[in-house]
Amino acid sequence: MKITIIGFGYIGSVIGAVLSNRGHKVTAIDNNKNCIDELNNGVCHVPEPLLKEMISESVKSGLLSGSISYKDVGTSDVILVTVGTSLSDENDADLTALHDVFKNLSNYVNEGQVIMIKSTVPPGVTRLLVNKHLGSKDNIFVGFSPERLAEGDAIKELKELPIIVGGINDASTEKCSNFWVKALGSEVITVSSCEAAELVKLANNQWIDLNIALANELAILCDSLPYNIDILEIIRAANSLKKGQHFVNFLTPSIGVGGYCLTKDPWFVSTLGEKNHRSLQLPSAGRSVNDSMPHYCANRIINKLGLNGIKIEDVKVAILGYSFKTNSGDTRFSPMITFAKLLIDQGCNQITFFDSTIGYNEQIQDQLLRVHSWQECVKKADVVVFGAAHDDIKSIKIDDLKELISKNAIVFDGRRFFNKKEIDIIKKLGLNYMGVGRTFG
Repeated sequence: MKITIIGFGYIGSVIGAVLSNRGHKVTAIDNNKNCIDELNNGVCHVPEPLLKEMISESVKSGLLSGSISYKDVGTSDVILVTVGTSLSDENDADLTALHDVFKNLSNYVNEGQVIMIKSTVPPGVTRLLVNKHLGSKDNIFVGFSPERLAEGDAIKELKELPIIVGGINDASTEKCSNFWVKALGSEVITVSSCEAAELVKLANNQWIDLNIALANELAILCDSLPYNIDILEIIRAANSLKKGQHFVNFLTPSIGVGGYCLTKDPWFVSTLGEKNHRSLQLPSAGRSVNDSMPHYCANRIINKLGLNGIKIEDVKVAILGYSFKTNSGDTRFSPMITFAKLLIDQGCNQITFFDSTIGYNEQIQDQLLRVHSWQECVKKADVVVFGAAHDDIKSIKIDDLKELISKNAIVFDGRRFFNKKEIDIIKKLGLNYMGVGRTFG
């Protein structure tokens, strides 16, 4: 099958790699010439496990190539649109890139082609784009298929997760569904319209954001109670309750929520409500709680130092894991950016960080010193912050850590989730353990 992918960022590159590795001829179109030049040389800087190797293999085999031109798009069987939809100043989806794509497509698409949007949009956008740019075209099959992949597991999830499809009409839904079955052998769940499919993506991310916000607030409550309570123990026990067809499913609290989707999609929901004369309370509430977590964690560390008579400007802080998610090098809207800035604003001028998942071309805050090993990062540190739990970070032995850091240092568990046995060892070694909602001991 011949497939064109428009937008070769995180999602476009994952889909392109998987489809081309399965033997399909894939052309990527992107207006970033540097990105396309690198792709045609088999180079990919997207920080996703196995992706670089898959893209290199597909380019060498001739099944994957890139272009900045739309001129050959009319020869494709299927066109997938994966350009970004950032948060606008009005807290809505910025549709500029999508309008540009469809304006270009209108000059080249032919009868019988299938176009599928995977960019996250509010309900109504797919049909709007078709009516505005393709209204004069007959027998073009257009649908929406939400991207639901999680960084760090994106390749595996693309192969295994059910794919949602909703078209502008029944024929489009059928064509879009048949594509995924033939191209990936996927389970496909069809919904009644493109608008329904568009809302599925927003519903998924709204649920995730609110679930994490609930876990974060319960963790904050645990920290404030005069009892020895571990939020992870509470969550593990609470999740044993079955309600209806499913079990209760609390996610875990942490130093904060980041990434390209969860930080914006709930605002799309909120604005959608306002546009339809409904004031929705939950989207902004969840965002407020999750955005506050880097502040909460930074202030807890500063207060702990203050109780020991130590000023933040006199300490070295080591951050292990700077990306927003475990085993992903994606730093977009990482809570660690806000966390580090808060410490810097309070006077901390010695912050080192280690994160092997992040490419060395990635732009990082100027005030942070990036080092090449975790040992160098934590050497003589007064505060060690586990911002993510990448495999190499999670494998660090406590005894080895103790040999390098300062006496009585603070170990702040932002997302590492040490178990109680490990925490007991940390304390017996004379270190100060702090976590999110973990006040026991």
